[in-house]
Amino acid sequence: MRTLVVWCPDWPVRAALPDLPRDEPGAVLEGGQVLACNHAARVEGVRRGMRRRDAQARCPELHLADHRPDVEARSFEEVLLGVEELSPAVTPLRPGLCALPVPARFYGGEEQAAAVVAERVVSLAVWDVRLGVADTLFAAEQAARRAAPQDVHVVEPGTDAAFLAPLPVEVLESPDVVSLLRRMGLTTLAHLAALRPSDVHTRFGAHGGLLHRLASGQDPRLLARRDVPPELSGVLALEPPVSSSETVAFSLRSVAERFVARLAERGVVCTALGIEVEVDGVVASTRRWAHPRWFGAVDVVNRVRWQLQGTVLPGPVGGVRLVPETVAPVGEHAPVLFGAGTRAADDERVERGIARVQGLVGHDGVLAAQVQGGRAPAARRLLTTWGEQAQPARAVGAPWPGSVPPPAPATVYAAPRPAQVVGPGDRVVGVDGRGAISCEPVRFRATGDEQWRPVASWAGPWPVDELWWDEAAARRVARFQVVGVDGTAWLMVVENGTWWTEARYD
Repeated sequence: MRTLVVWCPDWPVRAALPDLPRDEPGAVLEGGQVLACNHAARVEGVRRGMRRRDAQARCPELHLADHRPDVEARSFEEVLLGVEELSPAVTPLRPGLCALPVPARFYGGEEQAAAVVAERVVSLAVWDVRLGVADTLFAAEQAARRAAPQDVHVVEPGTDAAFLAPLPVEVLESPDVVSLLRRMGLTTLAHLAALRPSDVHTRFGAHGGLLHRLASGQDPRLLARRDVPPELSGVLALEPPVSSSETVAFSLRSVAERFVARLAERGVVCTALGIEVEVDGVVASTRRWAHPRWFGAVDVVNRVRWQLQGTVLPGPVGGVRLVPETVAPVGEHAPVLFGAGTRAADDERVERGIARVQGLVGHDGVLAAQVQGGRAPAARRLLTTWGEQAQPARAVGAPWPGSVPPPAPATVYAAPRPAQVVGPGDRVVGVDGRGAISCEPVRFRATGDEQWRPVASWAGPWPVDELWWDEAAARRVARFQVVGVDGTAWLMVVENGTWWTEARYD
């Protein structure tokens, strides 16, 4: 089945600055850097990744806004609904980008179908919309990015690989892999596709294997039609408006119970909840909440209370709206009939206990630990508020050259501890720029105040040259696994001849 991709360029700018004229420059910032900018800003020399001051130096009249993913998603919802009026099988990829099977037979051809979709999107006041048609999702997206405004680029059936071949490897949007491919002299997708799949998988892992298939025109990803839930929102209107968060929470109880009951009647549960708080008829606070299982009435009331307590509102609350942003069939979350009843009950008691603790110490006072990608053990730790869906900054499955092989250490220190590692003649063990050690470790002190221990065995080094392009943040380190004769095992790192202990193996 052929795939049609609808792309609305610079959507973060459009969502964050809806009243900005098309000929005025605008940009969206995240972490002090430009995340997205419009055409007028690019003409002035503004680019993604620029620091704020550099962007303003190139374009003093640049309009700036902070990155707000929730606003982007809500504003793109109107486009999704408009496209669904023409074809119901729409797959949202991210705000500003969606895909659907080409309804060619209904509209008389692929270009005719794309023209109808483009006309519908333009009628929603989205002037710049571009479309691409291809056999695979990746090729269709690249075709859309090479189409003119309000036009379609059609890749003929069976020619996805030929269309993708001359494109630069940067279109893969995987900075670490792209940087390494460039250093290897592989500058186009044709160069990557020419490699043997087994070699790519060995060097880059599963993620690299997926990129190789994309470059070869063999996208394994399937379109997943989004299920738009019916209108199941819960609304609380307060007349007169109320200033106390406890009063609002008390008044919301019956609304929350009906909200959960209506979902249950349709056999679904809410796993992600949007809460909008109105003041003087205007939404003054909005937030998306996630739950490790699903929201009950008590959970809904608690989230509203926490949101009110953590937000400075411009006036009394006039209304609260509950929006089920993500729903799932109740069967996907229900415990099994036999064998897990005790465990499920224990999990529920634990969750209730944690929720009570959150009510005492605040929503952000209880954290859950998860694992994300990275080289150093501390960099792989991801702490998120309990009940929130974690969004790792670094993918776990991505290749991390220089990382220490498993097993991972059990105890990771919040701050590295000073250490010493010496060889024969008490020479400090060092590592040169090529990763060669000056001498073999003979004894060590894992912390600066403990006794020397003889080395029973060691492994390494694993050299890492991090952030070499940033002079201020660049680091060149090498990690070692060191085991003492007493059986203790440590993960140690040396930088510029100075040793530190990062973690301990238990």
